Parts: sequence; C-alpha cells; structure tokens
Amino acid sequence: MTYLLDANVFIQAKNLHYGLDFCPAFWDWLIDQQAADRVLSIDKVADEIAAGADELNDWVRDHGNGLFVKTGAAVAAQFGAVSAWATQQQYEPAAIHTFLQVADFYIVAHALADGHVVVTHEVPANSVKRIKIPNACIGLGLRFMTPYEMLRRERAKFVLGGAA
Repeated sequence: MTYLLDANVFIQAKNLHYGLDFCPAFWDWLIDQQAADRVLSIDKVADEIAAGADELNDWVRDHGNGLFVKTGAAVAAQFGAVSAWATQQQYEPAAIHTFLQVADFYIVAHALADGHVVVTHEVPANSVKRIKIPNACIGLGLRFMTPYEMLRRERAKFVLGGAA
C-alpha cells in the first residue's frame, strides 16, 4: 500500500504536532517511507507548500527529492473521470471550477491512476460550496484516511533517545 499525502498533512504537521524543530523523527520517517516507496505526494502539493516560503518550504527543497512525483500520462488519463464525477454532483459551479484547478484534483487523479490511499486531514462534508477530497474519494471508490490512521497502520514510532 502506498500513501499519497495531501498538502494539509505537511502543513498541519509543521504547525501543530510534528514541528520541524521539536519532532524531526516524523520528517525522517517520511523520508524513510518514501525511500521504501510507501509514502509520496505530488508536485502540485510541493507548489502549494512553496507558496508558504517558510521552514516547510526549505524542508521540501532540501529533502523532498523523490517524494513529490510529477503528473504523468497515466494520471492525466484519469482527469476525465475525476472531472466527470465532480460535474455530475450537486456542487456549485464555483466549487467545481476551484476543485478542477487545485492540487486536490490532481491528488484524486493520482490515486485513481495508481491505486494509492489518500491521506488528508479533510473529512467528508455535505456542502455544495466546496469539493472535499474525501467526498471525491468516496464518489470514485478510493480509499482515504487521516495521517494518524496511516501512522498507526504503519506502526510508526517516534521515540526519544533512540530506536524503538
């Protein structure tokens, strides 16, 4: 199983529970899991992080090589299915337009193309004003989970003073 991380996983980790300054083990775990082909994200997420121009952007620049994959032909072939799903729902036109322009659309297409499990802090919502990743995953038959579910499934351990 390969996990595909949404931008909010990185951003909330940096801002809250796994700050780069006090929990480097989380960030090392991401690098290790990427090397084992278990965790990845996409270039559009890296672009969203770059807009922050902060220490997370520095981390992505210094350690993100290979973690953020580009959109290839197999992913592009799924754009039609993702956009068709979005336009066939009851979302407002502005919500659909926004979804088709942001990284969320690409994350769903990547997951659809390669069978990845999407990891996000988003939760399903019944709003017609915004398309949430979990709603798209449910609609397209994709698996999704929170970062905490991923960490528990993978038995990640961030132990002080040495190896687990």
